[in-house]
Amino acid sequence: MKKTIKSVIRHLVLLFLSVVWLIPILWLFVTSFSGYKGINTSHFFPETWTLDNYAQLFLRPDSIVQYPRWFWNTFVIAAFSCIISTILVLMVSYTMSKTRFPGRKGLMSFSIILNMFPGVLSMIAIYFILKTMGLTNSHLGMIIVYSAGAGLGYLICKGFMDTISTSLSEAAKLEGASQATIFFRIIIPLSKPIIVYTVINAFLAPWADFVFAKLMLNSGVATDWTVAIGLFNMLGKSMINKYFSVFCAGGVIIAIPISALFVIMQKFYVEGITGGSVKG
Repeated sequence: MKKTIKSVIRHLVLLFLSVVWLIPILWLFVTSFSGYKGINTSHFFPETWTLDNYAQLFLRPDSIVQYPRWFWNTFVIAAFSCIISTILVLMVSYTMSKTRFPGRKGLMSFSIILNMFPGVLSMIAIYFILKTMGLTNSHLGMIIVYSAGAGLGYLICKGFMDTISTSLSEAAKLEGASQATIFFRIIIPLSKPIIVYTVINAFLAPWADFVFAKLMLNSGVATDWTVAIGLFNMLGKSMINKYFSVFCAGGVIIAIPISALFVIMQKFYVEGITGGSVKG
């Protein structure tokens, strides 16, 4: 009886938290179909429904809404950052997991401590360094920064690689295989779950980032913006009553790719997390 009561209470709490979490998303979704362009605070569901907000995003760009260009900028930055970051994480993880060299443990400890510092603390310094190099207001500069510190996030990936039997690597070495051969032909094929986990995380960070993008892309040229900056610009006092429903439509669209990717790769994503948490 007690177990049943605890189970019911647990599920009721989870149901309540789910509703609280889903209400803002539902409101964003239904408002994206609203015929009223401003914030409708008197009705949760729109009084009139329309697809015009989505049409305005893609078919009628103006000086305020240049969504196709923002979407492309964001995709390019996220895609290149994802590729470079994934390569760096896998290489560092393999090095820390399967090789032994002097100072390895000290280097691991130092990198973990360094990775604990919030990235926002270094943003001003990074901005001035990139400004000196002429890389502010540059997508290339953003890709470099998003990718540069990726190797520090190796810990979960290393934990997964620790679960791969070292006897496979040793057998390959006896056959004359190099470290590169072992990495590409043995470790990588066995690391699909953690690779998926790494790819999704590496793509999501620049895809959803606002703070660093706002700091870097400050020239005021709207065609250089990412989606996060463009959507934020629609919430200005002079524009929110004209573009809020369009903002909601943009928020729905930007969430679709990463949500679809996560749903498709969910099995591998979960396996990557659980496998990487076995050893640290």
